[in-house]
Amino acid sequence: MMHPAALDSAALLAECREIRTKRSGPGGQHRNKTETAVVLTHLPTGLTAEASERRSQSENRRMALWRMRLRLAIEHRVPPVSAGPSVRWRSRSRDGRLAVSIEHDDYPPLIAEALDHLDAARGDVPRVADALDVTPTQFVKLFKKHPAAWIALARLRDHNGQSPLK
Repeated sequence: MMHPAALDSAALLAECREIRTKRSGPGGQHRNKTETAVVLTHLPTGLTAEASERRSQSENRRMALWRMRLRLAIEHRVPPVSAGPSVRWRSRSRDGRLAVSIEHDDYPPLIAEALDHLDAARGDVPRVADALDVTPTQFVKLFKKHPAAWIALARLRDHNGQSPLK
């Protein structure tokens, strides 16, 4: 079963209810008079994400979708499809290093894959890093890029009786 954070945008949007609404704040009359804010609810999980900081509804939809992917990646676990890295993970790793920007659409699915493997391995970072063909340092750096991902890693390790990472 594919993690919902790894679905393409159209497939993920198909699993969501979208509400367009108005929000107050900076942005001038356009923001206050039109429904540019987007609230997404992922129907299978009940998780929500929203964006209202842009004046464009399409930009807010894109941002809400990215936030939904990250929230799904952090809060929703799916058993790993295989013991090794996915095609997406392999496309981002070379010689034990992992290259992905936090702003890239691949970041949330990579976090989801890493957390799914960690959950199955009871929080054992070196074991999972080895299985995913990256160094433990590179593996941990993936989580340090976003505070919510770092907290999710810490909680998962704590839940499994593992010591905190630095």
